[in-house]
Amino acid sequence: MKIAAIDVGTNSTRLMVAQISPSGKVQPELRDLKTTRLGQGIQGGLLIQAAIDRTLAVIAEFALRAERAGAQKIVVAATSAVRDADNREEFANRVHSATGLDLAILSGSMEARLSFQGVTNALGDIGNALVIDIGGGSTEFIWQSAGETRFVSTNVGAVRATESGCGNDKIREIIDDTLRAVQLDDPGEVIGVGGTITTLAAMAQLMRHYLPEKIHGFRLTLDKVDELYRLLNNMTIEERKRLPGLQPQRADIIPYGTCILSTILHGLARDSLLVSEADILEGLIWEAAFNAD
Repeated sequence: MKIAAIDVGTNSTRLMVAQISPSGKVQPELRDLKTTRLGQGIQGGLLIQAAIDRTLAVIAEFALRAERAGAQKIVVAATSAVRDADNREEFANRVHSATGLDLAILSGSMEARLSFQGVTNALGDIGNALVIDIGGGSTEFIWQSAGETRFVSTNVGAVRATESGCGNDKIREIIDDTLRAVQLDDPGEVIGVGGTITTLAAMAQLMRHYLPEKIHGFRLTLDKVDELYRLLNNMTIEERKRLPGLQPQRADIIPYGTCILSTILHGLARDSLLVSEADILEGLIWEAAFNAD
C-alpha cells in the first residue's frame, strides 16, 4: 500500500510518499520540504493571512504530487502553530476547500506519540530511550515510565522562541518540570528528531548537500552543539546562510533551536544524542496504514 503524509509544521510543510512493506515498515519513496513559516506571528494567537496563503499553496501542490505518485491515501496533519491558533477551524476549512482533504489538528500528546512511532518504525525496539522532537512551535519528550510510555509536549520551539526572544533561562523554566520527570525515570539512549536536530547534524558534518543516510544514526555531541551555538550567535543572518549544512531559510531560527537542544542536554547531564531522520511523517503513514477508522 502506498500512503502519503503532509506535515504542516510551524516552520515548514513536508511531504512523504511511502510504501508499507508486508512487515509493516514505512519505506519512503518521495520526500520534499518547503519553508512556509505558518507560525509567523505565532505569539499573536492568530495565523496570519500571508502565512496561511503560502502554506495552502504548498499543501495543494504536495497533495497533487502525492496523487501523481500513486498514493492510495493522503493524510494531512498540523501541529503546534495550528492547534494554538484561534483561527484554526478557518485554516482547516480552507485546507479542505483547496484539496478536498480533512486536516487533522494534532494534540501535543498525539504529536509526540506519532514522532515516537516514526522513530521506532525506523530503529526498531528502542527500549527505554528518550525521544526529543524540537519543532517550530513546540518540543516533545517521549520516554518510558513504570512500564508505560509518557508523551509530553512543551510550548517552546525554534520559531516560538525566536519570535518571543526567550533565552536559556526562560527555555529552562518552560521545560524544567519535564526534565525533572525524565531524570526520575533515568532513560537510556537519547534520540533526537526534527529540523533543528537534523540541521545541526548536517552542520556538524559540513554537508554541502543534505544526505539523509548520513544524518540517520549520526551521534551529535553536546560539545559540538555548544560550539555551533557560540558560532551562530556571533554571526549575522547573512553569514549563517553561507554555513555548510544550514538551509538559508532556517538561518534566523537556528540559534534558538540550538539553545533549546543545549538546554535539554545540559539539564539531563547528557553528553550526546543519536539523530533519527525518521519522525512524525513515518508515524503518520504508519498510523494511516494500521489504525484507520
